[in-house]
Amino acid sequence: MNHSQDIYATHSFRIYVALLTVGCALVLTPAANAWRPHTREAASYAAGRAGGVSFGVRTPHGLRGAGVTRAVPSASVVKAMLLVAYLRRPGVRGRRLTRGERRLLGPMIRRSDNAAASQVCNVVGTGGLARLARRAHMRHFHATRPWGLSTIDVADQTRFFLRIDRYVPRRHRRYALRLLGSIVPSQRWGVARVRPRGWALYFKGGWGSGTGWADHQVALLRRGRRRIAVAILITSSPSHEYGKETLRGVAARLLRGLGPGSRPR
Repeated sequence: MNHSQDIYATHSFRIYVALLTVGCALVLTPAANAWRPHTREAASYAAGRAGGVSFGVRTPHGLRGAGVTRAVPSASVVKAMLLVAYLRRPGVRGRRLTRGERRLLGPMIRRSDNAAASQVCNVVGTGGLARLARRAHMRHFHATRPWGLSTIDVADQTRFFLRIDRYVPRRHRRYALRLLGSIVPSQRWGVARVRPRGWALYFKGGWGSGTGWADHQVALLRRGRRRIAVAILITSSPSHEYGKETLRGVAARLLRGLGPGSRPR
C-alpha cells in the first residue's frame, strides 16, 4: 500500500468509527434514558407504614402500582373533577369566566376551600361528575353527596390526570393548569416535596381535617410532550402528619431516578 492509499484507508476508518459511534449513541440513548417507576421499592416502604396505602404511576405505556382498584373516599381530590366538570358546562366552556367564578374556582383548588367546592357541586351535580367520569373512561368512580365521600381509586385517577388538560375546553386549559400548579405553600407536601427536577407539577390533595382518615394526592408531571400521572391514596393513618410523611416516602421511591432526560416507559 502506497502512502496515499494509507492516508485514504486511515481517513475511511476514522469516518467508519465516527459513524458507528453516532449510530450506537442513537440506539443506546433512548434505552439509557428509559425510566420506569420503582413500584417494588415503594411497596416495600408502604408495607411498613400504618394505614391502608395504594399507589400507582401511569405513563402512555400503562399503569404500574399496588392496590390500584382499592376504593376509597375521595376527600378533596374530587375537587379537580369539580373544576373540570364546571369548565365543561355548555354555558361556560365557550366564554370568559366571570370574576365571581374565578373567586369560586380559585380558592377551591389552590387552598382547597370546602364551601366553594359545595357551591360548585350544587351547580354541576353528581350527574356532571358522572358524565365527566364516563368521558375520562373511569370504571369505578361513584359520585355522591357529600362530595368528599365520592368513591375513587388509583387506576381511575391516574387515567384522568394523565390527560386532565385534554378534558378541559381549550379556552380554559391554561387557567385550569395554572390553578393545579399553584397550590398554596402550606398544602404542598408529599409529592410536591420530591418533584423531579425539570418536571412541571400539577396536583390536588385530599385529607381528613388533620385526623389521618384520608391523605391522598393525585398529580400530573409534565415535561414537554412527556407526561406521568401519579396517585397515592392513604386511609386510616395515625395522624395527618404521619400520612403526609407516608405520601412523601412513597412518592420519593416511586419517582426515584426521574430526571430531565428521562423517557417514561
